[in-house]
Amino acid sequence: MRLLLIADTHLPKRAKALPEQVWQEVARADVVFHAGDWVEPPLLDELESRSARLVGVFGNNDGAELRRRLPEVARVELAGVRFAMVHETGAAQGRERRCDRDFPDTDVLVFGHSHIPWDSTTPNGVRLLNPGSPTDRRRQPHCTYQTAELTDGVLAGVELHRLPPRT
Repeated sequence: MRLLLIADTHLPKRAKALPEQVWQEVARADVVFHAGDWVEPPLLDELESRSARLVGVFGNNDGAELRRRLPEVARVELAGVRFAMVHETGAAQGRERRCDRDFPDTDVLVFGHSHIPWDSTTPNGVRLLNPGSPTDRRRQPHCTYQTAELTDGVLAGVELHRLPPRT
C-alpha cells in the first residue's frame, strides 16, 4: 500500500496550486494524508475527487467550512497499522514524550504545522512523521512531502521528497 503525506499547503495564499509532482504522487497513492492548513476548501474538494482514499484534518489556519468537514484528529487502521493524524503537536522539545502520552494506541502519528520535516520514533515506539510543506518552505531549504509503503503490516520506505524551486 503506497502512502502520500502532505501538510501545510496554504492554498491559494502561499501557492496557486499543488506542484504537478505532488499530483502525480496522488495518482499513485492508495491513501493520501493531509495534516491540515489547507486554508481554502477547493483543495479538499480536488483531493477528495482525485485520491483513491483521503484522510485529512483541519489546521489552525483553516476556517469554519474546513472545520465542519474535517476532524481535529483523524484515526485510521491500514493493514494492521494504527495511524493518527493531528495538525499540531507543540514544540519540538518534549514532542516524543507528549505524543506517547497523547496517542498511546497509535503506531504512526502524522502531523504538520511547523513546515519542518520530521521523522523520529518515541520511547514507546510511535513513529512521528511531518512531511513539511509542498508549497511553503518557510525557513527550510526546500518544499517537501513524504511517501511511504505499508507491506505486511509494517511501515517501510518512508522517504522525504524535495521539490524543485518554484519559478
